Amino acid sequence: MHKLKIWSTRALFASVVLFALALITLASCSPGIEPTDSPIILPSSAPSDNFITLHYNERPPYLVTLENGVGGLTGEPATIVFEKSGIPFEWTQTPSKRQIYLLQQNKGRDCLVGWFKNQEREDFAKYTLPIYWDKPQIALARADNDNVSVDATVTELFADSTLNLLVKDGYSYGDYIDGKVKEYNPNRTVTTVENSEMLKMIHARHADYFFIAPEEADGLIMSSQFDLQDFKLIKFRDIPSGEKRYILCSMQVEDTIIERLNATIRQYVSFSAQ
Repeated sequence: MHKLKIWSTRALFASVVLFALALITLASCSPGIEPTDSPIILPSSAPSDNFITLHYNERPPYLVTLENGVGGLTGEPATIVFEKSGIPFEWTQTPSKRQIYLLQQNKGRDCLVGWFKNQEREDFAKYTLPIYWDKPQIALARADNDNVSVDATVTELFADSTLNLLVKDGYSYGDYIDGKVKEYNPNRTVTTVENSEMLKMIHARHADYFFIAPEEADGLIMSSQFDLQDFKLIKFRDIPSGEKRYILCSMQVEDTIIERLNATIRQYVSFSAQ
């Protein structure tokens, strides 16, 4: 009798084990269920598509990477405007030409910081109010290039067929200079490199001059391998004023967001003609 009880207990235990194994086997064979050794982790933050991505390319003094974000003449006001507007955003470094491509593709909620406005871009981008107003554009040339006068006009340089203008592909230099390029079609070399490499091209005589904002000219030369005296600044007599810089956004960014940004710009961003 005692042995029978022991056998019955063992049989019951074996049955329970077999039943448990059957359940495990059934679960592992069920469609859509996969065994895993890792715990399930639920997202703890808002989806990334709630954010607007602010694209920038390192370009002192306009856009400068800081420990806690991006500063500079256009980076700082852009940061202030988004923070004060209460609009979630994140900065990401993106090459300049890639930035324009992203807006043309219009697949995400992307914004670019500190760009000029022109008719071509208005076809695929939404603009805020301006966040900075440049001083009038200048040009850089080798100091020993006697064919480029420091007090020339844009018209005089463009009309000189012996000179070669260096321009960045896809860039706008403002309505006045862009208009003169179309009118005179000057000899030019088109490049995709940044200003630091363009400076080297001028020094190596691959071109005669290129346009630049006066705010960044000295800093560009000082951060290079060259000396300030290696170049001269051409301050054009016929450029009426500097160009305004804006935040450009893809068509995916809602009009209500643009309106909120503009309201904040009116309240917190102030500048005068340079």
